[in-house]
Amino acid sequence: MKRIWAVLVVLSMLFACSNELNDSFTTPAIEKEIDRLLSQMTLEEKVGQMTQVDIRYIKKPEDVIKYGFGSILSGGGATPTPNTPEAWADLYDSLQTLALRTRLGIPIIYGIDAVHGHNNVKGAVIFPHNIGMGATRNPDLVKKACEITAVEVAATGIDWTFGPCVAVTRDERWGRTYESFGESPDLVSEMAKAEVEGFQGTSLDDPLSIVACAKHFIGDGGTTGGVDQGNTEVDEETLRKIHLPGYISAIKAGVGTIMASYSSWNGIKCHGNKYLITTLLKGELGFEGFVVSDWAAIDQLPGDYRSDIKTAINAGIDMVMVPDKYEEFISNLIDLVEKGDVSQSRIDDAVRRILRVKFKLGLFENPFSNRDLLPKIGCEEHRMIARQCVRESLVLLKNKNNILPLPKNLKRIHVSGKNADDIGNQCGGWTITWQGSSGNITDGTTILQGIKKAVSSETKVTYSFDGSGAEGADVAIAVLGERPYAEMKGDRQDLSLDSDDLRTLENLRKANVPTVVILITGRPLIITEQLDSMDALLVAWLPGTEGDGIADVLFGDFSPKGKLPVSWPRDMSQIPINIGDANYDPLFPYGFGLTY
Repeated sequence: MKRIWAVLVVLSMLFACSNELNDSFTTPAIEKEIDRLLSQMTLEEKVGQMTQVDIRYIKKPEDVIKYGFGSILSGGGATPTPNTPEAWADLYDSLQTLALRTRLGIPIIYGIDAVHGHNNVKGAVIFPHNIGMGATRNPDLVKKACEITAVEVAATGIDWTFGPCVAVTRDERWGRTYESFGESPDLVSEMAKAEVEGFQGTSLDDPLSIVACAKHFIGDGGTTGGVDQGNTEVDEETLRKIHLPGYISAIKAGVGTIMASYSSWNGIKCHGNKYLITTLLKGELGFEGFVVSDWAAIDQLPGDYRSDIKTAINAGIDMVMVPDKYEEFISNLIDLVEKGDVSQSRIDDAVRRILRVKFKLGLFENPFSNRDLLPKIGCEEHRMIARQCVRESLVLLKNKNNILPLPKNLKRIHVSGKNADDIGNQCGGWTITWQGSSGNITDGTTILQGIKKAVSSETKVTYSFDGSGAEGADVAIAVLGERPYAEMKGDRQDLSLDSDDLRTLENLRKANVPTVVILITGRPLIITEQLDSMDALLVAWLPGTEGDGIADVLFGDFSPKGKLPVSWPRDMSQIPINIGDANYDPLFPYGFGLTY
């Protein structure tokens, strides 16, 4: 085994220099080495490479060697104890050590949802979610944010992020709306390219690069009723016009992996749709990386588990996010091949694609974490870029009598609302845990803290959760909106402000003070009836850990420049509403945004 390992290292060094992501994703040298490796692999070893297991479900460490997993992931909330960067690096290196003890010493690729920073790691910088980044209209800034995320991910050893999400959101009831850059395929395409380039750099084997994953192929943002994992009911022309351009852009940028969607297209699950995965994606678009399933998504295909595996692999899924029943998956897939229900050529194609990405990443040459990067996680330099992202993402929808920007030397400012002093709420879902949570979940600056730092020493800043006690203040700032949520649990049929927000606004109305409202939200909310009571309305989306960026704009150090990435409905009856609709009459149109 040591001799084989040494040969692989030498060969990987020989072809590591030919990695221009805008050219073909592969090279003759890589393909030759993959041929050599495939010729040595047993069927069991090939099926192992097609298996991705969540860290929480590995029964014993020796199973990494026994089954030769191609990939391990940390799903949302799957963190080491303690949740520190060093512990993540230790976890990664321990698993990689096991993988290198397999007969052929093929390294694992480790995946994680680093979708707005290295968001599972406490202390990492958290950027605005994609809907806010779409509002910036600044692909260079988006690229820079992903470069920073790649550095922080690479520091912990992890090689692969399940991003960018290139869904085109067409219905705000969908609980993943904030994971989309917006409702326009042009905007999504531009930002998808920027994210892939940011994550992957100019060469995937650069120690500062990680491999990206465009998701979820295809149409997940267009399901009927905005139902997560639902059915996208459109003809092929519309599918191609609205939902395909982001993938074309990502592929042109050299994206290494693509994740299939839970959702269906006209009643057929995307995970079992050979036309979409093999004919369109791999054939027509020429995608040369590998296709990974979503979490246990093949289980939703019709039939028993054996049938699910057969359908998904034959449709073109290369790696299956099992994530738990790996023994059952591996034994069934081996049996399907031995009985001729899945061809050996389909297996070889899948494994070739997986190995291709691993070689491009330089994993055979540098399989372990780069601990020299650990001090970069959550560093001030990274937080300053996130702060810039926050202020450029802010969209000013109303500014009566130019109340904004506020003077820094007001006598008293009263801050209120459930999202004013809550780092968890302003980060949203996919932060430390899958659904996210309220409270002091990670390091950062809340909006209230940012305001207190920005004002003069003579200004008194008071606070109440519900808007009480505002009487006599020069101005009230109410930070309202949503609490954290993620997929499945985030779908809503009513996007009105909740009772806490309405009570806060009512208390401020009774106090009779000018009121600036900041919305922390993953999507447009129904605020038509409350708009008259707001002197200014600033949409901050889900800004992440750097609340200072909001204060930067509130007090005029920077002017707001964000533009709506989605249309803002007047009421629920207008949803879905998108630019180009025949009867387009939103409260605020796509692209709207005031400045000072």
